[in-house]
Order: sequence, then structure tokens, then C-alpha cells
Amino acid sequence: MFKPTIGPIIGHTTTNHARIFVRGAAQKNAPVFAGIRYRRSGHEQWIETIFAKLTSLQDMSDVLVLDNLAPDTEYEYQAGWFSTRSAGHTADSLQELPLRWPKELYHLRTRSGSFATPRGYFVGSCRYLRMTAGVASAPEWGDRIFASIAQLAQQADPPVSAMLMTGDQIYVDDLNFFAPDREYQQILAKYRAAFSQPHISRLMANISTYMILDDHEIEDNWPDKKKSGDDILYNNAISAYEIYQASHSPVFELFDDGRISRLAKHYWYQFSDGDIEWFVTDGRTRRNLSANDRRLLDNEQEYALCQWLIHSPARVKLVVTSVMFFPDARQNGNDAWAGFPAQRLRLLETIRLYRLKNVIFVAGDVHASMTSRLTHSEDPGFEVHTIVSSPLCNSRLLPYASQSGFILDRPLARTAAGEYRQELTGKVISQDNFAHLVIDAKRIRVNYHDRDGELLQSTAIELR
Repeated sequence: MFKPTIGPIIGHTTTNHARIFVRGAAQKNAPVFAGIRYRRSGHEQWIETIFAKLTSLQDMSDVLVLDNLAPDTEYEYQAGWFSTRSAGHTADSLQELPLRWPKELYHLRTRSGSFATPRGYFVGSCRYLRMTAGVASAPEWGDRIFASIAQLAQQADPPVSAMLMTGDQIYVDDLNFFAPDREYQQILAKYRAAFSQPHISRLMANISTYMILDDHEIEDNWPDKKKSGDDILYNNAISAYEIYQASHSPVFELFDDGRISRLAKHYWYQFSDGDIEWFVTDGRTRRNLSANDRRLLDNEQEYALCQWLIHSPARVKLVVTSVMFFPDARQNGNDAWAGFPAQRLRLLETIRLYRLKNVIFVAGDVHASMTSRLTHSEDPGFEVHTIVSSPLCNSRLLPYASQSGFILDRPLARTAAGEYRQELTGKVISQDNFAHLVIDAKRIRVNYHDRDGELLQSTAIELR
């Protein structure tokens, strides 16, 4: 067997199952299979070995499901791929093959169902990896920060449950000025380069990773700048996104036989971790830019989000939105929630009128990191926070944002019932960074680290 060409990537993980992405390589006309075997950490006996046939339809990749796992348990696994001369292999005959597994041993931990148990998460966005003639330019620059994240994960207490990548995991449009990538194979090549770098590869093989797209997975400020003929670009970009980012998320239905559906009804999704729940929104593919009904989230998604906010019993509710919920940028802010004020106000009024507690909006995009708080002039019970983490790796051609670039000197919105007032709860960080969230019974601790893992700032969000 050979080491995966991309992966393994641990995706959606629950108390009893985990989804793992593996990519192999085409071998002319020979059938190609991916395999994973796993066991409890510290045990010698492998519990099970599972296989999947790889085809070019999914760029020689698939997502294998480890099922019937025990909650809050550490497992170790091996992954690889191989080709055979026989096209008639069955699940049983594959088990009989004398395979020699790659030596790498990876680890995963299932979720705990307990409540009020401290949990940790990483958050980051905007990982720029420039490609020149199909080859990553100075890839170690774009991969450096993931070594620091992986090292912190090994030391973290409580253990890190997941990494949230909130947008711009690749830049399809990094060479838009003179050589834009639009073809399907070009976009796939960017994913292969981005996800095969050594440090991010090691991180995603050992920590559950959840992703959502932003504009650069398609085109800058999509769909505001959409031009005639861009439907082909969109279809190519979304097909690649489904393979490399959505495939191992909760987006696709898990069948009883362990297979995963390949039909995505939408790209937003939810997942839970004890009494902490996440709602990951898709603010790109279903935007409505018409003047009479501007919405960043489509009707179905807005309704689902509001119903989740109102009815979920979660103690802490984190809403991932790839673009800034607040504060608003002074320039070019209409690509974020500032350009959709009516829908944003509906969400805020839902939170306020239903007296919902501990709602946190998690975002990226702006090439700066910060925490901020929103209150209401006439409703002392209302409070909403944002956690912004961006970028993981900036382009040297793009500036970082600073505090002066955000509107903080006036209310976010006004209604007959009062004003929504915003304030920063820490400094604006203008350098490459990632966020480490620790959520316990009393607070959320937001620790920002630089690309070398050094602590830049720590902020506490008190839970109510």
C-alpha cells in the first residue's frame, strides 16, 4: 500500500462515527482502492478494516466511515491506497489481500456526550498559497502556521475537539490579473497542493476538521462580480469544493450501509459536541443581490438558522459565517453582513425577542482578528459576541486590516425599540494568526497565537 496522496483528513466526528477522506492515484486501467484500519489506542488488535474503490469522478478520492465507535475514546488508525489486477474484488476478497500498510499511525478522538465538560477548538481562515504554473510558490510559507497549531494541539488541555476553517482555504483567483484559473483540473490542482503540504496534512490527519467556503474558492466577492460565462467557473469550483471540503462534512447523508450520499441539498450544516452546538452557514452560493430582497442567506437557510437558535437546547451556540457579522468595515463592507442589514437585523431581533443566551458569531475573511460585543440600549438582557480569526497566511500583496478600518463610533442598527451598540473587547490583530477557543462552564477563552505559536492576546467571553 502507498501513503495517501492527499489525507487522511478527519472530517465530521460524532460520539460513534468518524468520516475520513483519502486520496490515491490513478493507475492506467487498474482498479484502485483506499483502505483504513483502526483500533483503540494502546491495543494491538485491529477492530476493522474498510475499503473503498477510487475513481476519477471524485479525483481518485473517497470518504471512508468508521462506525460503531465508543464515545470519548481515542483511536489510532492507518490509511493507504493500492491497485490490483482484478476488477472483480468484493468487500470480502479485499480483506484477504496480504497488504503491507504504510507505517504512519494517526489518532482520532470521538466526541463526548457529557455536558459542561471543557472543550477546545481551533479557528482560522484565509490560507493563501500562491500557485505558479501549477506549482506552489514557497509552499513552506503557507504551511508554516499549521506546524504551530499541531504542536499546540499536542499540549492542549482540554483536548481540541475540532478545527474550524471558515473560508478561503484555497485561492482559485490568486492570479486573476493575468492568468485566472477557471478549468476544473486547474482548481483540483490547487486543492491537491494546498492540502498535501506536510504540516496541514499532519494536522488534518489527527484533528477533526470542518470547512466552509468563502469567495476565493470561486472568485473574489462572488457573486457580485459575476460575468457572462462565469457559470462554467462556478460549476468547476463547486465540483472541486464538494470533493475536497464538503465531502467529509455533515452535508452528505450517511446511509445505513456506511456509504455517503454524493447529492448535496445545500452546503450549510450543523454539528454538536455535548452541550455546545455549531451552525455553519453558507453565505456564498445562495446570495440574493436583488434590490428588493437582498439576503446573504437564502430563505430556507435563514429559517433553519432561526429555528435552531430558538429551539436548540445547547448551552453555547456558535454560528460560523465566513464574512464579518459585525463590526462593519469602513470600505468595501457590502460583501459582508453590512450589505445585508435587513436580514442581519432579523437575526438580531430573533435573538433579542426570544431572549437567547450565549450566541457567538465566528467569522474570518477580513485579514485581521478581533473579539467584539453587541448590546442593546433598552434591553439589558441582550448580548451577542463575535470571534474573528483571519488570516492563517496572508499574501504579501495584500494589506492586513487594522482597527481604524472598522466602524465602531456609531450604532450597528437602530429600531423603534432601541439601538444595537458595538464595542471591541480586545485589540485588533493585524498579522498571521489563529484562534484557540476553550469553552468551559463559565466562559469562552479566546487565545490568539501568531504563526510561530506565540500567544498574542487572550480574551474572556463570560457565559450567562
